[in-house]
Amino acid sequence: MSIVEVAVVGYGLAGSVFHAPLIAAQPRMRVAAVVTSSAERADRARAEHPGVRVAPRAEELFAAPDGIDLVVIATPNHTHAPLAGQALEAGLPVVVDKPFAVTVDDAEDLVRRAERSGLALSVFQNRRWDGDFRTVRELVETGRLGHVRRFESRFERWRPVPKGGWREVGTDEEGAGILLDLGSHLVDQAVTLFGPVVSVYCELDRRREGITTDDDAFVALTHTGGVRSHLWMSAVAPQLGPRFRVLGSEAAYVTHGLDPQEDALRSGRRPESDSDWGTVDPERWGVLGAEPDFAPLPTAPGAYPEFYSAMAAALLDGGPVPVDPRDAVTTLRLLTKARESAARGVTVTA
Repeated sequence: MSIVEVAVVGYGLAGSVFHAPLIAAQPRMRVAAVVTSSAERADRARAEHPGVRVAPRAEELFAAPDGIDLVVIATPNHTHAPLAGQALEAGLPVVVDKPFAVTVDDAEDLVRRAERSGLALSVFQNRRWDGDFRTVRELVETGRLGHVRRFESRFERWRPVPKGGWREVGTDEEGAGILLDLGSHLVDQAVTLFGPVVSVYCELDRRREGITTDDDAFVALTHTGGVRSHLWMSAVAPQLGPRFRVLGSEAAYVTHGLDPQEDALRSGRRPESDSDWGTVDPERWGVLGAEPDFAPLPTAPGAYPEFYSAMAAALLDGGPVPVDPRDAVTTLRLLTKARESAARGVTVTA
């Protein structure tokens, strides 16, 4: 194998905007197949990836997997674990979009199956490659903030009118709700920075009429090292708070706004042809310092392409996968604890 032939299962927003363009940007990868039952999406896939094989059902792909070296699962949440299991059964390495699964049991089962079969398995936690998160990580690891005491992180939106999709009107079994959607990113980032968690507190609310699941959430994690992570995710925030506010014993770092890579991908920009990929304009840099001395700090460039670069290296060179699936199991376990906390109205042990 000199190039990784990739099948993208699902060609909605996740498959067509987040995965396929990043795969196509890798010189050692190619979008070889797409699974979609939509004729419109099939035509778009053929136009965007000439020569691509299109199948209407994943079962057709798994029944004839010759010529495929990696499967990417970019379908609705409740199908992630079943489809990933079918791919592993067909002898194919897998990348699963977040959330890894809907239940911890399903996630653990996938990890065991991959280990037994010796197949690579990873989870698309792309927000580890956000420029602002990379900046926070560098500040934490180099000690420029001193001892971090509190980590505040937000994914907030203003969507007063529901769109009506399954994320808003689905069930827990379908993996609906903002806690599982955006919380998968925020909890993963917090644990990546500060390690194991000893307790979890959560508040979940359903603020808008016509929805059936949570659209406003707060999660507090206490890490074994003493850091407290405060995480907000909301679809009903008329004014958005800081993306990150990290308070240390020597300094703080505060930044606003989202990493620009998602908007770039949505608008059709591509990393292989954009020399400024992932860069943040100086007027949007965060601020580092302590009273009364503050200074703008350049934001590290965002680097989503590094995920599939690492995945190619894992398959072609024997390197590690970009995200250990056990990390995603940990994240899912903490989100499950968060839901328990909200239901009981108490802090729970992690």
